[in-house]
Amino acid sequence: MLLITGATGALGRLVTSSPLLADRTDVVVGTRNPGPGQRRIDFDDPSSLDLTSVHTLLMISAGAAEDDVVTARHEAVISAAEKAGVRHLVYTSLSGDGDHLTYALAHRWTERRLRSSSLGWTVLRNGLYAEFLAAVAAPGPDGTIAAPLGEGKLAAVAREDLAEAAVRVALTAGEHVGRTYELVGEVPLGGAELAAAVGGSYEPGTLEATRAAITEAGQALPFQVPMLLSTYSAIRGGFLDGSGVRGGSGDLRTLLGREPRVALDVYARAAADLSG
Repeated sequence: MLLITGATGALGRLVTSSPLLADRTDVVVGTRNPGPGQRRIDFDDPSSLDLTSVHTLLMISAGAAEDDVVTARHEAVISAAEKAGVRHLVYTSLSGDGDHLTYALAHRWTERRLRSSSLGWTVLRNGLYAEFLAAVAAPGPDGTIAAPLGEGKLAAVAREDLAEAAVRVALTAGEHVGRTYELVGEVPLGGAELAAAVGGSYEPGTLEATRAAITEAGQALPFQVPMLLSTYSAIRGGFLDGSGVRGGSGDLRTLLGREPRVALDVYARAAADLSG
């Protein structure tokens, strides 16, 4: 049996709705609030982590939270998998060039925990989503992109491609034991490219002004403010353009068996949807 966690998240919804899983009877969806045919899997409630009969576990990262919360959630799942005799765990991590991000630590901790576990494992180091880029570098009403990206670029990836890669690996887990895949975009995107894609202009702001604007808006939780600023800063500094993992930049194409979606097109569509 293949069990997929995190089914209600943005990535999880794409994973569980994948055509590759259609008509399969050996796939179970795990979620905090399960529907018919689903299994209750709540990372914050270890008693719910019943992994009986699970052969392969696709563990989608527990999501944004403080590091101690995320690591506790992942520890609970990995320990439950070991106890239940799960043979293979596939984990959606963060790209190798993301170590400058404030949210990298929990991912690296989880990778280390997997390497020391009794499980077979595969790590999918996902690049940042092109859809996420549309949110943090969205054009304003006049078409101006003011995100503080400087001259930096991001090797963004279509979330749909990452979902497909995760399913393909999970369904053939035995072929990927002990492998770490770097799933970053092949063409890095900077502010100028983003502006051209939406017919606007690029006038990058400063990190200080952006921090003030995020704080004043009051929509971000306290721990999310440094997360967002570290993302802008890492892009601006040239740490997320894919060059740091260039040796693995073809991993996504290899796992998909085709050319990845054009991230710039994904960005433009997502930006249009958000503005609409």
